[in-house]
Amino acid sequence: MSDRLVTAKRVVIKIGSALLVDSASGRMRRDWLQTLADDVARLRARGQQVIIVSSGAIAVGSKALGLGARNTLALEESQAAAAFGQIGLARAYQEALETRDIRIAQVLLTLGDTEGRRSYLNARSTLTKLLDFNLVPVVNENDTVATTEIRYGDNDRLSARVASMVDADCLVLLSDVDGLYTDDPVRNPDATLIREVDAITPQIEAMAGTAGTDMSTGGMITKLEAARIATEAGVHMVIAKGATDHPLKSIEDGANATWFAAHETPVVARKRWISGSLQPSGIITVDDGAAAALARGRSLLPAGVCKVSGTFDRGDAVIVQTKAGVELGRGLVAYASADASRIAGHKSGEIEALLGYRGRDEMIHRDHLALNRAAKDTQQTTSKTNTKSELAK
Repeated sequence: MSDRLVTAKRVVIKIGSALLVDSASGRMRRDWLQTLADDVARLRARGQQVIIVSSGAIAVGSKALGLGARNTLALEESQAAAAFGQIGLARAYQEALETRDIRIAQVLLTLGDTEGRRSYLNARSTLTKLLDFNLVPVVNENDTVATTEIRYGDNDRLSARVASMVDADCLVLLSDVDGLYTDDPVRNPDATLIREVDAITPQIEAMAGTAGTDMSTGGMITKLEAARIATEAGVHMVIAKGATDHPLKSIEDGANATWFAAHETPVVARKRWISGSLQPSGIITVDDGAAAALARGRSLLPAGVCKVSGTFDRGDAVIVQTKAGVELGRGLVAYASADASRIAGHKSGEIEALLGYRGRDEMIHRDHLALNRAAKDTQQTTSKTNTKSELAK
């Protein structure tokens, strides 16, 4: 099971407050963070991309500002603590990782940013570009702009949404617990660790407890919610005890942990979601050359678009069809309908001149396009036509 972490191309690591911040002093556990930095450096040396989703800003800030335990704070106190603590948190990550020649970038998100289509695409594009720049994004919930009470386990859910957003292969939840047990191991010495969860059933949900320490905000309930989000997006997830030094290496070496198995790849899961779960807002009609290119796994470029119908925003789902009206599939479009109409039929190099800004080269990227059987039939028909043409020469 631990080979899922070793072989993952893209890994998201969620770190709980109790691991980063000493509950008595409110100070960062910098020695532990150094061992985590060693683990991150090892993963990157293997060619793996890493994103960190970190709690801890409120924990750091509340102690420094002389506030009480997190669960006693009013919303505005939590937000003030987060604003103060975030600076020290980011500095600690920067100091730990840059000594290993790893540069970081800070990204603040809310759960709402992962749910709205436009903000989702913007966040996804930013995180992907940061990875392209060989940086390690450090993500925290943007607590200072939260409009509702900051809930237990928000960063568990956020880490799962981030993992889904960037098509990660593996999500690691480092916590103050080492996995899911059949019962509360503190109260029941006969409770046993469940090492592999194939599906989140009502029986599995019944085993979940409540939040753990006063510094931790997770609890097994929110971790199961994170597991559901992750596995449905094709992401394997593991819950492991993070308090030990070199926690990622410990997972690889077979330490106690609970793995939640995904049954399809992130790309397949994303395309299934696009094809079956989203209501299309418009139609993009493509020429025969574009239809054949899509069947070969290419992205849809503006040059292959004949017509744009309907009113939609960037990130909305649209139907892709042939000039004869045959639906080829559905995808998430990179342009709003007005801009899509302006660049339809034009080369990607002309986009900036037409729109006044440099947009994406693709109208719909292949990773955001779910094709149906008709697209494959189009490719076969095109191949037969080309063969006949060759024979006639």
